[in-house]
Amino acid sequence: MYCPFCGNKDTRVIDSRLANEGDQVRRRRECTSCGDRFSTYESAVFNIPPITNSNGEKQAFNPHKLRAGLMRATQKRPVDSKAIDHAIVEIQKKILHRQKTDNQKKLSSRLIGDYVMEELRKMDEVAYIRFASVYRDFKNIGEFIEEIKSLENSPGPELTKRQRKLPGAE
Repeated sequence: MYCPFCGNKDTRVIDSRLANEGDQVRRRRECTSCGDRFSTYESAVFNIPPITNSNGEKQAFNPHKLRAGLMRATQKRPVDSKAIDHAIVEIQKKILHRQKTDNQKKLSSRLIGDYVMEELRKMDEVAYIRFASVYRDFKNIGEFIEEIKSLENSPGPELTKRQRKLPGAE
């Protein structure tokens, strides 16, 4: 790793620790020439197959495009960037898990949209509705109302986690 201050190519790692809930490694480095210190972040690179959109066109998976969609949905909402980073990692994990278990080489934009909806629902219900209105292409206010009612009638992920299972129920 080159030093960002003097360009020297000899730096040493002083400290390493997990970051972003274990999805990254943060390394504290020191330049052997100028002595300045800086941090680097290391994360896994996923080999995700091309995505087929609704008109049959294939595109490479782009986490920046995913981030832009999540940022647009959560704009002016109390959602921090760490939650968005976590959602992106979770979506990538779901894609990889599906690819591994179903041995799928094809990936549809519809599936990714469903994964985004799941993650947004966990983060913020208003952001979820914003994304759903575009993703599901609501045509009128009635479709909005139906989606909101389905949100109201089903417990959110946090409530579901806290519920106790009844003995003998599976």
